Amino acid sequence: MAVLSKIRKRSGLLLLAIGFALLAFVIQDIFNSGMKSISTDVGSVNGKDISFDEFRIKVANTEKNAQNGQQMTSMQASNQVWNQEVQVALLNAEFEKLGIRVGEKHIIEAFKSDPNIGQNQMFLNAAGKFDLNKFKDYFKEVPNGMQMLKEQEKNAELRAKYEIYNSLIKGGMYATQTEGKFKYEAESNKVSFDYVMVPFSSIKDSDVKVTDEEITAYMKTKEKKFKSEESRELDYVLISEKPSAADEAEIKKNVDALLLPSVRYNKETGKNDTIQGFRTVADNADFVNANSDIPFDSTYISKQDLPAEHAEQLFNLPAGEIYGPYMKGNYYCLSKGLGRKAGAKAKASHILISWEGTQVPNKKEKRTKEQAKAKADGLLAQAQANPGMFMMLAMSNSDDSSAQQGGDLGLFGPGQMVKPFNDFVFGNPIGKIGLVETQFGYHIIQVTDKQDAVRLATIAQKIEPSEATNDKIYTQATKFEMDAADKDFAKLVKDNKLTSIPAVRVKAIDESFGSISNQRQIVKWAFEGDTKIGSVKRFEIVNVGHVIAKLKSIAPKGLMSVEEARPQVEPILKNKKKAANIIAKIKGGSLASIAASNKVTVMNAIDLTIENPSVPNAGYEPKIVGLAFSSKVGQVSKPIEGNSGVYVIATKVVTKAPVIKKYDDFIAKVKQQAVGNSGRFMQALKEDADIVDNRADFY
Repeated sequence: MAVLSKIRKRSGLLLLAIGFALLAFVIQDIFNSGMKSISTDVGSVNGKDISFDEFRIKVANTEKNAQNGQQMTSMQASNQVWNQEVQVALLNAEFEKLGIRVGEKHIIEAFKSDPNIGQNQMFLNAAGKFDLNKFKDYFKEVPNGMQMLKEQEKNAELRAKYEIYNSLIKGGMYATQTEGKFKYEAESNKVSFDYVMVPFSSIKDSDVKVTDEEITAYMKTKEKKFKSEESRELDYVLISEKPSAADEAEIKKNVDALLLPSVRYNKETGKNDTIQGFRTVADNADFVNANSDIPFDSTYISKQDLPAEHAEQLFNLPAGEIYGPYMKGNYYCLSKGLGRKAGAKAKASHILISWEGTQVPNKKEKRTKEQAKAKADGLLAQAQANPGMFMMLAMSNSDDSSAQQGGDLGLFGPGQMVKPFNDFVFGNPIGKIGLVETQFGYHIIQVTDKQDAVRLATIAQKIEPSEATNDKIYTQATKFEMDAADKDFAKLVKDNKLTSIPAVRVKAIDESFGSISNQRQIVKWAFEGDTKIGSVKRFEIVNVGHVIAKLKSIAPKGLMSVEEARPQVEPILKNKKKAANIIAKIKGGSLASIAASNKVTVMNAIDLTIENPSVPNAGYEPKIVGLAFSSKVGQVSKPIEGNSGVYVIATKVVTKAPVIKKYDDFIAKVKQQAVGNSGRFMQALKEDADIVDNRADFY
């Protein structure tokens, strides 16, 4: 009690001490973060902020609504939402600049063009047309419906404006008569010339040196091309959690023991019970579920779905007989035959003919149910008359994605298809062709194969590292982490007999790390304020092992690092140096003398065009062909650097294309190319914009 009394008397001092400690902690954190202010915005586009709170909700919804049941990480969802936010911000700025406005009619058309809305049964009237009132009524009956409706209308307005904007861009991509004429001449004017080419390969790469300063100087001449975000380069090693030989032996011993009866003590009776082994047990399902890491599977399995290495033995295993032990991936297995069933699996092809109202995307054409039935009957007659044409009929007529495979649906078991389809396939022999109706449409079906299948009871125990093995791996990883702080990383990897992995470069919002996916934690550590060059940290990754990473270098925002740019820039600069050396050595007034002094031969190129400037035995050389067109006939050119080497040419003849009255076909070609280029406007807007990405502060 005396002690408690003293504590109460000094409680003020204690609270003051705690307060100072908390303040010191906060101040230290501020200094560690480099006095960086904490933004409430996830980024900005041309000065317009993107709120993190709104962004976070959109990311969560994107993760939740990932299509086809695919798992999506927070960073993947963040990337998707970020790209959308940037595009929307840039587009809205363009819409405002151009004064693009839309009304209700535009929005309704946008709803109609969205398959999830315009073709949804809930929003169609009796005539099968989109009904705006039905669409709006739906949102009145669901929680937060009106807010959801506003979002849908906002999205539809954006799509409508985009359609107008896109049409304006495509409309501006026209082609003139002059461009058509140039296209015609580029394709039709021809030039023939003799040439000498001294290849760059005549000088060894090892004889030409390119310095870091030269690479940097080259990048500065093309800063936009070599622009780079801030990045970190890390050395790393993976120490995997793998089972030892002793672990494998223990699992094998346990599985093998299941074949024979065993004696176990029964606490309830106080006596030893004899438990039947796998060979003689009657209830195979219970025995498997009690002793296997993979539950009992009662389905019949076709031969092609069995492990390839053991398929023959397992497929022909008599009922009651045991096969194994055998390996299946990381599992040690024993299988007991439970019988074979004839025709348990079937293979079929189909042609799907749907109609307006069925939930089938990407219909080839609009049709009523009556029209669909008439078409299906016609195709059925063709298929029955000539079964060999079934594949071609499916490819050209089916509304199903299997049309690309000629309607082939592969192998399937009973119950995997809708009932009418299932009943037809399993109720008819191979080769039968018929017609059934399902909720998807009319199916012309061809039964193409039936296969026997077997049922097996399989005990499979996974070979995993034991606790002792994991402790040993942990000790090794921890020691490596401590040693890596002041020792050469590559030498340490070699001394520990680990697999050498090339250094990896990451950016602030990257998620994958080298060959290991979804390792955001490592990337975040690399960009933390107190992570300096030489810093080392160990990361424990579940079911993988330990990653020990060491920060090797930091590249600030701006130009790429020399190491990053060298593979791209060095060959260019080496060729320029080689070209200068070759040009300095070229002597002689004729092609023959130049060829002789450089130990090459005089070659000739016949009827080349601007459109197809491929020089024989040399490759794509537009600069050389352009020079040939502009040179005087018979005149030997000065040495010129090409893509493959240094050229000296002498033009022999230039053949001009005959004059034509109209260039319509060539104007159409230019226009088609221009329309294709119209899709590049978004990238152009991004390159011209001031985009600030702060996501690394939040994710």
